[in-house]
Amino acid sequence: MKDLPARRLLLVHAHPDDESINNGATMARYAAEGAHVALVTCTLGEEGEVIPPALAHLAEDREGGLGAHRVGELAAAMGELGVSDHRFLGGAGTYRDSGMMGTEQNHRPGAFWAAGLDEAAGHLVAVIRSLRPQVLVTYDPDGGYGHPDHIQAHRVAMRAADLAADPAYEDGAEPHTVAKIYWNRVPRSVAEEGFARLRETAPDAFPGIAAIDDVPGVVDDAEITTEIDGSSYAGAKTAAMRAHATQIAVDGPFFALSNDLGQPVFTTEYYQLVRGVPGVDHGGRERDLFAGLTDAPLAPGAQT
Repeated sequence: MKDLPARRLLLVHAHPDDESINNGATMARYAAEGAHVALVTCTLGEEGEVIPPALAHLAEDREGGLGAHRVGELAAAMGELGVSDHRFLGGAGTYRDSGMMGTEQNHRPGAFWAAGLDEAAGHLVAVIRSLRPQVLVTYDPDGGYGHPDHIQAHRVAMRAADLAADPAYEDGAEPHTVAKIYWNRVPRSVAEEGFARLRETAPDAFPGIAAIDDVPGVVDDAEITTEIDGSSYAGAKTAAMRAHATQIAVDGPFFALSNDLGQPVFTTEYYQLVRGVPGVDHGGRERDLFAGLTDAPLAPGAQT
């Protein structure tokens, strides 16, 4: 602990690429400001569809090998964001991508969706008690859009936070309470503005344009407690997204997944504080995930 920075942020995601889409600008900003940024990814993303024709053979219904390839994509993305601490839950390959909800992949051996909650959470407890982060970021109970691995990542993260703080949970390490837990969000007004900009400036960038409800975590603006201005790290975020080349096609400030439906890239990223004390008064939005934490001083120039 004595060698770790004063501010420590832990993010829990389901598959490689989720972190760059949801939190790339936030991660790059905090890493550049000297915080310890750690990412735990729960699966290798073996069931993802493959965009580039030259890599189509990696798909699970062909030669396979997509999961191993995505390990390399994740490492490249983290290099773009300046994040050196990235790891897989329980070690690479411990849990397998469960596929979309209701498919046979949900029940395959090793599927993350079928994992025992306390067993999976135990791997994350070890990370929490080792790094002792003040802030944890993950998905909402629906996983943002109902994917089983995203839902399970939410469950595991929240359960691990509880267990890590419980002195009765014995694993040889000291208990640790995560002071603030956030869920990934996108305010509806921001999503609407982003899609309007896409329709006005690049309507033909992709074969189609996604709907707002295709964006994970869209909620009414009133639910947003925190916004992180990552506009200075827009280049790092889009570079990280490009590193996930099997999954993401980037065109300027827009991107598409394998469905070829364009979406805006958000470089101000939004969150809902669900556990912990807000770092602002009178209902305003926080501008720093560490706002209000006396043991995690703000970076120079940062504002709450």
